[in-house]
Amino acid sequence: MDIRRLCGALLLGLCAMAACAAPVSFENLARHAQYKNVKISPDGQYLAATAVIKGQTVLALVHLSDMKGTTLRPREEDDVVDFWWVSPTRVLYTVGMRWGGYDAPLLTGELFGINADGTGADTLYGFRKGGPSFASHIDRGSAERGSARFIAAIPDDPDDALVAISDWDAAGNEVPLPVVYRMNVHDGRKVKIADVPLRGAAFVADHHGHVRFAYGEDSVGDFKVYERAAEGGDWKPMPEIATHARAHPWAFSRDDSVVYFDCPADAGGFGLCRWDVAKRTMANVWSHPKVEPDWLLWGLADDAIIGVTFIDGRPGLSVFDRSTPDVQALVALMQQFPGESVRFVSGTRDGSKTVVLVDADADPGTFYLLDNKANKLTPLLARAPWIDPERMASKQPIEFAARDGLDLHGYLSLPPGRENAKHLPMVVLVHGGPYGVRDDWDYDSDVQALATHGYAVLQVNFRGSGGYGYGFERAGWREWGGKMQDDVTDATRWAIAQGYADPGRICIMGASYGGYAALEGAVKESDLYRCAIGYVGVYDLRLMYTRGDIPQSTYGENYLKRVLGTDMDDLARRSPLYNLDRLKARVMLVVGGRDQRVPPVQGQSLHAKLQERGIAHEWLYKPNESHGFYDEANVAELYAKVVQFLDSNIGSASAATQ
Repeated sequence: MDIRRLCGALLLGLCAMAACAAPVSFENLARHAQYKNVKISPDGQYLAATAVIKGQTVLALVHLSDMKGTTLRPREEDDVVDFWWVSPTRVLYTVGMRWGGYDAPLLTGELFGINADGTGADTLYGFRKGGPSFASHIDRGSAERGSARFIAAIPDDPDDALVAISDWDAAGNEVPLPVVYRMNVHDGRKVKIADVPLRGAAFVADHHGHVRFAYGEDSVGDFKVYERAAEGGDWKPMPEIATHARAHPWAFSRDDSVVYFDCPADAGGFGLCRWDVAKRTMANVWSHPKVEPDWLLWGLADDAIIGVTFIDGRPGLSVFDRSTPDVQALVALMQQFPGESVRFVSGTRDGSKTVVLVDADADPGTFYLLDNKANKLTPLLARAPWIDPERMASKQPIEFAARDGLDLHGYLSLPPGRENAKHLPMVVLVHGGPYGVRDDWDYDSDVQALATHGYAVLQVNFRGSGGYGYGFERAGWREWGGKMQDDVTDATRWAIAQGYADPGRICIMGASYGGYAALEGAVKESDLYRCAIGYVGVYDLRLMYTRGDIPQSTYGENYLKRVLGTDMDDLARRSPLYNLDRLKARVMLVVGGRDQRVPPVQGQSLHAKLQERGIAHEWLYKPNESHGFYDEANVAELYAKVVQFLDSNIGSASAATQ
């Protein structure tokens, strides 16, 4: 063999080995998905997609026949957040500003429209209407102070759509009750349809332009469902669902004869119900003993409902009729992508073309176009093509019993290539919320930043989390520092007992409520955790009544009373800020200076207290970030500093025993 070829082969082999051994880039993990969502026009002629270009989320419009298109850039400070086809040639969309109390753009309340070929751009509703807009276009009309929410397109009316609008008062706050309008999608002219009896209501419309249901919680947290006849009239409570606690409508069937409701199962557990509009009867069509339905399973056409999805560890689905062409097409795709989640996300009116999303715990996902007539599947857009799923960690669903016998679920992610390792250094990653939010089997860059750099990652859906029923969620009320914290502790001890975690090398981390749980865990279980990382967290529960955006409304105040309680002395006893005498763990605090949900005073107060006591700790403060970092460079820096902090306190997985 030629010696030069041999040397070249050896060199290539060494380079390949080095590439495999190189750690996953924090910069790549921190990048926003290049494509967030893709929807096909009702006639299948165009695609619309939210894409990230130079850090800004824009709306891309593509003509499928030649794959040529145009890109709409909103104002420099804005990102496109969501969009909807309201006719074969017209798209409505919303934008958000990169400020406020969230780790993503905050909706401005405006509503915009544009034609599929890039013409006809207009501000249909919003406080900036009448001023300069994108592409030097001057909008018609005058400014309107309020927030618009898209409800539904009207299939037989390409010129109108249904929207709900909540006006703002002089201080810029939303007035309590929204109003439903029929809005012209070209110029924003509105015709009032109905007042709404419920603050912040969600809506369900039929396919003929009638808003039929409004539902949500009232100011004291009681759940309400109102219905309205197709021909109009007053809103009325639904007496038929009185025995179905917190049952609420999701969508009408294609012929408007049936409404699907999230509801309890007849024999206990959770279910999906079918409400017969003519007979006014409710029948259970799916049930599960442990988890709620996640959402409806959509078919090939844009409004075909073929089943229900749920998350019992991994994503699952149940279909109503296995013999239908829609289900057969879905099954064929699932066989083509084993181990992945496959779902139809957008279809044409006739079901001839459908956008398919394939993703997994280690895969951010790829959009495909399914041509049903030609039986052809074509890759369209990869969400994050720079991510190699082969180098990512997988999520293993776990289940165990809490100390009081309550069944708990979560996920364990082990470093890639070390799935059989034992006694690893571990990070307990606690989700925020805390109520109604859950960890699930999705691609999570926070998890990957830790697992691909040598750490086992444990996540638990403690009581209060979503997805397991209202009773499970309510079991977490007033349990900050109590049973919710005990659930996290029990999960940690479970991982130790199973041999996954080295008991001397465990750190606890979280954002928002998770930041609270991280520091509360460090003071309540002082010998369990070697370090704690609080990210935009709450450390003084009493301040939640006076600082931040939650107590600025009656609804928010009542929410705090329900979930926290009003005993200020008790709240102090459950606040990490007042229990530092028990702290043994090393601490890292991460704070955003523009955080409105958990104002920076929370982190700054704990930072000052630690300094007063001479307790060394890491401090990462970004004045222009909010409730969770959004800027890619800041997220990459956060990942790097977190892993450096972990390395210095609990070591890397390279030191763990096999």
